[in-house]
Amino acid sequence: MRFLVKVNIPVEAGNQAARAGKLGSTIQSILSDLKPEAVYFADDNGQRTAFLFLEMNDASQIPAIAEPWFLALNASIEIHPVMVPDDLARASGAMDAAAKKYS
Repeated sequence: MRFLVKVNIPVEAGNQAARAGKLGSTIQSILSDLKPEAVYFADDNGQRTAFLFLEMNDASQIPAIAEPWFLALNASIEIHPVMVPDDLARASGAMDAAAKKYS
């Protein structure tokens, strides 16, 4: 199943890593371990933020995804299941059934 992992890096932790010359290499190291399908970087609420899209087959994978960010950069994590257009198309029957039952 595909998930969006949102990683928020607190400003001070990010600044410390940047000043030490380790911010980029730390992020690259984590990403090389996780092998996400796609990664985007932006700001969110004034913090450095990464949006990762990756496959997860079992909830037991969550620590391997989250702990490197927690430990290396004091980051906060959100994990959300997401769909691509084909997933949404396959879900249309369930959406139609819910509309009929609850509308």
